[in-house]
Amino acid sequence: MIYPANRVKSIQLSQIRKMFEVCSENAINLGIGEPDFDTPPHIRQAVIQALEEGFTHYTFNKGILELREAIAKKLNNENKVKADPDSIIVTVGASEAIYMCTQAFINKGDEVMIPDPGFLSYDACIKLAEGITVPLPLKIENDFRMTLEDVENNLTNKTKAIILNSPSNPTGSVMKKSEIKAISKLAEDEDIIIISDEIYEKIIYGASHHSPGEFTDNAIVINGFSKTYAMTGFRVGYLAAREDIIEELLKIHQYNTACASSISQKAALAAIEGPQDCVKEMVDEFRRRRDLMVRRLNDMGWETKIPEGAFYTFPKVKDSQKFVSEALKNDVVTVPGEAFGQNGAEHVRMSYAASYDEIKTAMDRLENINFKL
Repeated sequence: MIYPANRVKSIQLSQIRKMFEVCSENAINLGIGEPDFDTPPHIRQAVIQALEEGFTHYTFNKGILELREAIAKKLNNENKVKADPDSIIVTVGASEAIYMCTQAFINKGDEVMIPDPGFLSYDACIKLAEGITVPLPLKIENDFRMTLEDVENNLTNKTKAIILNSPSNPTGSVMKKSEIKAISKLAEDEDIIIISDEIYEKIIYGASHHSPGEFTDNAIVINGFSKTYAMTGFRVGYLAAREDIIEELLKIHQYNTACASSISQKAALAAIEGPQDCVKEMVDEFRRRRDLMVRRLNDMGWETKIPEGAFYTFPKVKDSQKFVSEALKNDVVTVPGEAFGQNGAEHVRMSYAASYDEIKTAMDRLENINFKL
């Protein structure tokens, strides 16, 4: 018998993906975090052009210069993050970027604070690096936003890093500038790394996005193109940090993937430099879907906060496993909240990245759930 490494034994396969295997072909999937829009035409055209020009070979490990220049310009102008092409690595999605950070900087026994509820990859990546996850229980009364007090209450001499995610998956919460600034100052004072997952930066409704990279150079800023430009299958993202941090991250990237896909990098360049009206159109439609889902869930008695960003609701249902099971019987796929941490145990995650009509039908089906609070 072949035995897996101990660090792999502690990892569970994603409950999000698991739900797809048990649903019927008639089910409406509110479980996946993927925009249902087609990738905008000018981005697809960039791929066609790259193929016709034979741009199908390895690129620089860090990514093509033109893309890194465009990302640096975006970070400086939009996020007030000091960046240049040498301080950026183009990655195979934000997922690789998160994995790179934990592999490069987390030693066995190091503690890493993560939001609870929070994206399930954080815990898995920390465990694969043999670090110790320290979940910060986020309060529904505070709209699931992480605060300085949450961090200070869990700070120890083993704390190596903090993972921030704003806008948040799974709750849609958006951290306030004052909160990010205060946590950034603490990171400076305690020499802690901030790993900032900003993949939903552009999918935001009325609130303002702020990056810790604006306030400290102890931050690693992670972003990408999957959610904003409906480019999930392109698998292209990036991270930015000061150059000594980048040098260590590059070691992981170089031996893990060598470089991001050449044609995906050309697509990303077209996305970041091209017209942005497509982003506004998608976000406006997400807002319309959000309002429908939140209203219907609250009308059914499932307490649901209005998310300020991303494309998820996180209704309180008390018994999440039972809710997910009953929803599945009615051909609606949802994800149990404990997949995102113990503090999500009384909730479920629903994505409004499905179409408006699908959401309407799904809400009609959920009216049939045979248990209530």
